Amino acid sequence: MMKLSVSVKIYTCLVITLVLLSVVNLFLPQGDFVPVRELPEAKLPIPLPVLALVNVFTIVILYGGLGLLGLRLTDKLGYAGIWDSNVSNRQRFLIPAITGVGIGIFFILTDAVFSRLHPLGPLPHPPFPASIVASAAAGIGEEIIFRLFFIPFFVWLISWVILKKRWQNQIFWIVTALSALAFSSGHLPSAMLIYGFKKISDIPPALLAEVIILNGVVSFFAAFNIKKSGFLAAVGVHFWTDIVWHVIRGLF
Repeated sequence: MMKLSVSVKIYTCLVITLVLLSVVNLFLPQGDFVPVRELPEAKLPIPLPVLALVNVFTIVILYGGLGLLGLRLTDKLGYAGIWDSNVSNRQRFLIPAITGVGIGIFFILTDAVFSRLHPLGPLPHPPFPASIVASAAAGIGEEIIFRLFFIPFFVWLISWVILKKRWQNQIFWIVTALSALAFSSGHLPSAMLIYGFKKISDIPPALLAEVIILNGVVSFFAAFNIKKSGFLAAVGVHFWTDIVWHVIRGLF
Protein backbone atom coordinates (compact mmCIF):
# COMPACT_ATOMS: atom_id res chain seq x y z
CA MET A 1 0.00 0.00 0.00
CA MET A 2 1.45 3.38 -1.04
CA LYS A 3 2.24 5.68 1.86
CA LEU A 4 0.95 9.20 1.38
CA SER A 5 3.29 12.12 2.09
CA VAL A 6 2.49 14.67 4.79
CA SER A 7 1.86 17.29 2.09
CA VAL A 8 -0.69 15.10 0.31
CA LYS A 9 -2.43 14.29 3.60
CA ILE A 10 -2.69 17.97 4.53
CA TYR A 11 -3.86 18.83 1.03
CA THR A 12 -6.51 16.10 1.19
CA CYS A 13 -7.78 17.54 4.48
CA LEU A 14 -7.95 20.99 2.87
CA VAL A 15 -10.00 19.67 -0.07
CA ILE A 16 -12.38 17.88 2.31
CA THR A 17 -12.71 21.10 4.30
CA LEU A 18 -13.45 23.00 1.09
CA VAL A 19 -16.16 20.48 0.21
CA LEU A 20 -17.82 20.89 3.61
CA LEU A 21 -17.58 24.68 3.53
CA SER A 22 -19.04 24.86 0.02
CA VAL A 23 -22.00 22.67 0.95
CA VAL A 24 -22.67 24.58 4.17
CA ASN A 25 -22.51 27.90 2.33
CA LEU A 26 -25.24 26.79 -0.07
CA PHE A 27 -27.67 26.43 2.81
CA LEU A 28 -26.75 29.59 4.71
CA PRO A 29 -28.97 32.68 4.30
CA GLN A 30 -27.32 35.30 2.13
CA GLY A 31 -29.29 38.22 3.58
CA ASP A 32 -28.96 41.46 1.64
CA PHE A 33 -26.09 40.13 -0.48
CA VAL A 34 -28.27 40.37 -3.62
CA PRO A 35 -28.26 42.48 -6.78
CA VAL A 36 -28.85 46.13 -5.91
CA ARG A 37 -30.77 46.70 -9.12
CA GLU A 38 -33.98 44.95 -10.01
CA LEU A 39 -33.34 41.61 -11.67
CA PRO A 40 -35.73 38.84 -12.70
CA GLU A 41 -36.31 36.46 -9.80
CA ALA A 42 -33.67 33.76 -9.96
CA LYS A 43 -34.80 30.16 -9.73
CA LEU A 44 -32.48 27.23 -9.28
CA PRO A 45 -32.66 24.79 -12.22
CA ILE A 46 -32.09 21.86 -9.83
CA PRO A 47 -32.91 21.22 -6.15
CA LEU A 48 -30.41 22.54 -3.61
CA PRO A 49 -29.28 19.10 -2.39
CA VAL A 50 -28.51 18.08 -5.98
CA LEU A 51 -26.58 21.31 -6.49
CA ALA A 52 -24.62 20.52 -3.34
CA LEU A 53 -23.78 17.08 -4.73
CA VAL A 54 -22.60 18.64 -8.00
CA ASN A 55 -20.37 20.98 -5.99
CA VAL A 56 -18.87 18.04 -4.12
CA PHE A 57 -17.93 16.18 -7.31
CA THR A 58 -16.62 19.36 -8.96
CA ILE A 59 -14.37 20.21 -6.02
CA VAL A 60 -13.05 16.69 -5.55
CA ILE A 61 -12.31 16.10 -9.24
CA LEU A 62 -11.38 19.55 -10.56
CA TYR A 63 -9.88 21.28 -7.53
CA GLY A 64 -8.46 18.09 -6.09
CA GLY A 65 -6.83 17.02 -9.35
CA LEU A 66 -5.40 20.40 -10.33
CA GLY A 67 -4.08 20.95 -6.82
CA LEU A 68 -2.27 17.61 -6.75
CA LEU A 69 -0.65 18.47 -10.08
CA GLY A 70 0.34 21.83 -8.62
CA LEU A 71 1.89 20.11 -5.60
CA ARG A 72 4.08 17.93 -7.81
CA LEU A 73 5.19 20.89 -9.92
CA THR A 74 5.83 22.98 -6.80
CA ASP A 75 8.26 20.32 -5.60
CA LYS A 76 9.87 20.08 -9.05
CA LEU A 77 10.40 23.85 -9.21
CA GLY A 78 11.94 23.96 -5.74
CA TYR A 79 9.19 26.03 -4.09
CA ALA A 80 8.34 25.48 -0.43
CA GLY A 81 6.12 22.47 0.24
CA ILE A 82 2.89 22.52 2.24
CA TRP A 83 4.74 21.33 5.35
CA ASP A 84 8.33 22.12 4.40
CA SER A 85 10.82 21.41 7.20
CA ASN A 86 12.77 24.53 6.20
CA VAL A 87 9.73 26.76 6.83
CA SER A 88 8.94 27.75 10.42
CA ASN A 89 5.40 28.00 11.79
CA ARG A 90 6.01 31.73 12.11
CA GLN A 91 6.52 31.91 8.33
CA ARG A 92 3.71 29.44 7.67
CA PHE A 93 1.01 30.96 9.90
CA LEU A 94 1.92 34.16 11.78
CA ILE A 95 3.44 36.28 9.01
CA PRO A 96 0.65 35.41 6.51
CA ALA A 97 -1.94 36.32 9.18
CA ILE A 98 -0.31 39.70 9.84
CA THR A 99 0.05 40.27 6.09
CA GLY A 100 -3.60 39.37 5.49
CA VAL A 101 -4.82 41.72 8.21
CA GLY A 102 -2.75 44.52 6.67
CA ILE A 103 -4.15 43.82 3.20
CA GLY A 104 -7.68 43.72 4.63
CA ILE A 105 -7.20 47.18 6.12
CA PHE A 106 -5.83 48.36 2.76
CA PHE A 107 -8.99 46.97 1.11
CA ILE A 108 -11.23 48.94 3.48
CA LEU A 109 -9.34 52.19 2.91
CA THR A 110 -9.21 51.67 -0.86
CA ASP A 111 -12.94 50.97 -1.01
CA ALA A 112 -13.63 54.14 1.00
CA VAL A 113 -11.78 56.14 -1.67
CA PHE A 114 -13.09 54.41 -4.80
CA SER A 115 -16.71 54.29 -3.58
CA ARG A 116 -16.73 58.07 -3.87
CA LEU A 117 -15.75 57.90 -7.54
CA HIS A 118 -18.90 56.11 -8.75
CA PRO A 119 -22.59 56.17 -7.75
CA LEU A 120 -22.80 52.54 -6.53
CA GLY A 121 -21.29 53.12 -3.11
CA PRO A 122 -19.09 50.69 -1.09
CA LEU A 123 -18.69 47.11 -2.25
CA PRO A 124 -21.20 44.71 -0.63
CA HIS A 125 -20.32 41.82 1.68
CA PRO A 126 -21.97 38.50 2.46
CA PRO A 127 -23.84 38.51 5.80
CA PHE A 128 -22.51 36.96 8.98
CA PRO A 129 -21.96 33.99 9.48
CA ALA A 130 -21.92 33.22 5.73
CA SER A 131 -19.03 35.70 5.48
CA ILE A 132 -16.82 33.44 7.63
CA VAL A 133 -17.64 30.33 5.62
CA ALA A 134 -17.15 32.18 2.32
CA SER A 135 -13.79 33.57 3.52
CA ALA A 136 -12.49 30.12 4.44
CA ALA A 137 -13.80 28.54 1.22
CA ALA A 138 -12.28 31.28 -0.95
CA GLY A 139 -8.99 31.09 0.93
CA ILE A 140 -8.67 27.41 0.08
CA GLY A 141 -10.47 27.07 -3.26
CA GLU A 142 -9.25 30.18 -5.05
CA GLU A 143 -5.69 29.61 -3.89
CA ILE A 144 -5.78 26.05 -5.25
CA ILE A 145 -6.78 27.26 -8.72
CA PHE A 146 -4.98 30.59 -9.07
CA ARG A 147 -1.82 29.96 -7.07
CA LEU A 148 -1.16 26.26 -6.34
CA PHE A 149 -2.06 25.15 -9.87
CA PHE A 150 -1.81 28.21 -12.11
CA ILE A 151 1.61 29.52 -11.09
CA PRO A 152 3.64 26.27 -10.87
CA PHE A 153 2.05 24.90 -14.03
CA PHE A 154 2.77 27.89 -16.25
CA VAL A 155 6.20 28.54 -14.74
CA TRP A 156 7.06 24.89 -15.43
CA LEU A 157 5.57 25.03 -18.94
CA ILE A 158 7.26 28.27 -19.98
CA SER A 159 10.54 28.17 -18.07
CA TRP A 160 11.27 24.43 -17.95
CA VAL A 161 9.64 23.05 -21.09
CA ILE A 162 9.83 25.94 -23.55
CA LEU A 163 12.89 27.86 -22.31
CA LYS A 164 14.83 24.81 -21.05
CA LYS A 165 14.97 25.87 -17.35
CA ARG A 166 16.00 29.43 -18.06
CA TRP A 167 14.75 32.68 -16.47
CA GLN A 168 12.66 30.84 -13.90
CA ASN A 169 12.48 33.76 -11.44
CA GLN A 170 11.54 36.27 -14.14
CA ILE A 171 8.90 33.90 -15.51
CA PHE A 172 7.53 33.43 -11.97
CA TRP A 173 6.71 37.14 -11.66
CA ILE A 174 5.27 37.34 -15.16
CA VAL A 175 3.03 34.34 -14.43
CA THR A 176 2.14 35.87 -11.06
CA ALA A 177 0.93 38.99 -12.89
CA LEU A 178 -1.13 36.82 -15.25
CA SER A 179 -2.53 34.95 -12.26
CA ALA A 180 -3.52 38.25 -10.66
CA LEU A 181 -5.23 39.35 -13.88
CA ALA A 182 -7.08 36.02 -14.17
CA PHE A 183 -8.05 36.20 -10.50
CA SER A 184 -9.40 39.74 -10.91
CA SER A 185 -11.26 38.81 -14.09
CA GLY A 186 -12.82 35.88 -12.27
CA HIS A 187 -14.53 38.31 -9.89
CA LEU A 188 -16.09 40.43 -12.63
CA PRO A 189 -19.08 38.11 -13.36
CA SER A 190 -20.16 38.23 -9.70
CA ALA A 191 -19.80 42.03 -9.69
CA MET A 192 -21.93 42.20 -12.85
CA LEU A 193 -24.57 39.99 -11.23
CA ILE A 194 -24.62 41.98 -8.00
CA TYR A 195 -25.03 45.30 -9.79
CA GLY A 196 -27.15 44.04 -12.67
CA PHE A 197 -24.73 44.88 -15.48
CA LYS A 198 -25.25 43.13 -18.80
CA LYS A 199 -21.71 43.55 -20.13
CA ILE A 200 -18.28 44.50 -18.81
CA SER A 201 -18.39 47.90 -20.52
CA ASP A 202 -21.31 48.80 -18.22
CA ILE A 203 -19.05 48.64 -15.17
CA PRO A 204 -17.93 52.13 -14.07
CA PRO A 205 -14.16 52.55 -14.66
CA ALA A 206 -13.56 53.35 -10.97
CA LEU A 207 -15.30 50.15 -9.87
CA LEU A 208 -13.41 48.10 -12.46
CA ALA A 209 -10.12 49.62 -11.30
CA GLU A 210 -10.98 48.85 -7.67
CA VAL A 211 -11.74 45.19 -8.43
CA ILE A 212 -8.44 44.82 -10.29
CA ILE A 213 -6.40 46.60 -7.61
CA LEU A 214 -7.87 44.71 -4.64
CA ASN A 215 -7.61 41.27 -6.21
CA GLY A 216 -4.24 42.06 -7.73
CA VAL A 217 -2.72 43.02 -4.36
CA VAL A 218 -3.81 39.84 -2.58
CA SER A 219 -2.68 37.81 -5.61
CA PHE A 220 0.90 39.09 -5.49
CA PHE A 221 1.26 38.58 -1.74
CA ALA A 222 -0.26 35.08 -1.94
CA ALA A 223 2.06 34.17 -4.83
CA PHE A 224 5.14 35.38 -2.94
CA ASN A 225 4.11 33.33 0.09
CA ILE A 226 3.36 30.14 -1.82
CA LYS A 227 6.85 30.22 -3.29
CA LYS A 228 8.66 31.12 -0.08
CA SER A 229 6.56 29.54 2.68
CA GLY A 230 4.20 27.06 1.01
CA PHE A 231 0.53 26.71 0.15
CA LEU A 232 -0.71 27.09 3.74
CA ALA A 233 0.92 30.52 3.87
CA ALA A 234 -0.89 31.60 0.68
CA VAL A 235 -4.19 30.33 2.12
CA GLY A 236 -3.46 32.27 5.33
CA VAL A 237 -2.88 35.54 3.48
CA HIS A 238 -6.13 35.15 1.55
CA PHE A 239 -8.17 33.96 4.55
CA TRP A 240 -7.14 36.74 6.93
CA THR A 241 -7.59 39.35 4.21
CA ASP A 242 -11.18 38.19 3.77
CA ILE A 243 -11.78 37.99 7.53
CA VAL A 244 -10.94 41.68 7.89
CA TRP A 245 -12.56 42.70 4.60
CA HIS A 246 -15.72 40.59 4.44
CA VAL A 247 -16.36 39.57 8.05
CA ILE A 248 -15.25 42.55 10.18
CA ARG A 249 -15.98 45.24 7.57
CA GLY A 250 -19.20 43.43 6.64
CA LEU A 251 -20.44 43.58 10.25
CA PHE A 252 -20.12 47.36 10.23
